[in-house]
Amino acid sequence: MKFKKLARELKVIFSQVIMFFPGKLGVLFRRWWLKSQVQRSGSAISVGMGLEITGGKNIRLGDRVNIMRFNYFYANDGSIELGSDIAINSNTQIGAADGGRVIIGNHVILGPNVVLRASDHVHDRIDVPIRDQGHTGGEIIIENDVWICANVVVTKDVRIGAHSIIAAG
Repeated sequence: MKFKKLARELKVIFSQVIMFFPGKLGVLFRRWWLKSQVQRSGSAISVGMGLEITGGKNIRLGDRVNIMRFNYFYANDGSIELGSDIAINSNTQIGAADGGRVIIGNHVILGPNVVLRASDHVHDRIDVPIRDQGHTGGEIIIENDVWICANVVVTKDVRIGAHSIIAAG
């Protein structure tokens, strides 16, 4: 049991070193690392420093996806599917937990500080604190050729149609 715990710890340390390795070699390391973390990764993927992924085996990426610095993708008990020709600016979170799904089409731009969260707190009862009521998943679908500007938050059960622009904030 101690060996498994040590192996997990070493994997986390190794991942962090790769995520912050500088220069062109760092870009190559991060691309290799991303391919090992997700279910599918297309060609010509660019990964900036500081990407964190949990539930990567539930994440699929198309071709020519550009992920800038300090982003977080999580798909524990959910799924994330990114199309091709996508630009994801810094400090973006894409979350699909609790059975949630995030589907992003082709030619999509996500500005800095965007949050896509396809799961939410259950809040049906007033006699139980919200934090104790659990979570429920839903869907976020972003169709082709969409620009989601800086500081936008999109929660579950939202569909953004093709050729849309979602204003900043």
